[in-house]
Amino acid sequence: MHSYLKTQVTDHICYIQLDRGRSNAMHLEMIEELSATIQQQQDDPSVEAIVLQGKEGFFTSGLDLITLFQYDEQQIRTFWEKFIDLLHQLAAFPKPSIAAITGHSPAGGCVLAICCDYRVMAEGEFIIGLNEVPVGIIVPSSIFDLYSFWIGKANAHRFLLEGKLLSPQAALEVGLLDEVVPFERIQTAAGRKAKHYMQFDKNAWGATKMNIRKELLKNIAQTKDEAIEQVLKQWWAPSTRSILKTIIDNLTKK
Repeated sequence: MHSYLKTQVTDHICYIQLDRGRSNAMHLEMIEELSATIQQQQDDPSVEAIVLQGKEGFFTSGLDLITLFQYDEQQIRTFWEKFIDLLHQLAAFPKPSIAAITGHSPAGGCVLAICCDYRVMAEGEFIIGLNEVPVGIIVPSSIFDLYSFWIGKANAHRFLLEGKLLSPQAALEVGLLDEVVPFERIQTAAGRKAKHYMQFDKNAWGATKMNIRKELLKNIAQTKDEAIEQVLKQWWAPSTRSILKTIIDNLTKK
């Protein structure tokens, strides 16, 4: 079986590197592997924190639209079910989780990052944000809740409806990021923050995290079925298929 991740445990921190092609675009198998890996780290008492990272230039470009476009109705339904389950799993991870955003992180990449407790991004000409609406994908209320959890409802409302993408510095200023560092320092910065969280009583830290996120997690779970139906209806709409085909044509020409 092909692996789309690389993992390394150092000082009780599991570094999970996304490793699929140049841009780490996510398809069903990658989502399944990431979910299984996160569960392994949750169950392993020797692992006290995780760092989710990309590679130079990309954290992840988000969903692999080229592959997803080819999915039949059952495959795309399974993908969205497992993607939302992954978001709930990562947001509910009881140990510290740090996103080391090593480059571009639009759409699904940004969604993974906002499930984590802390985000450090590489400085440079990179983008981060949720640009689903211009692509023709409906944003579920649970993802609005995740976004607004960090940047406030007003900014989340404005940014989502126009598909706004931000530079690292702009994202830092609105609270989407916690830190911006040179690429060569990003893993060190992420590990340092993980160790800072790890020094606290594990039960007190984890239980407080769950208390803070209680409503957020409840909304992700309760709105899952409705969100999937809404997303799938839009996914198969001729207007969305046309937008996606244009994007894919442009991607494949590059």
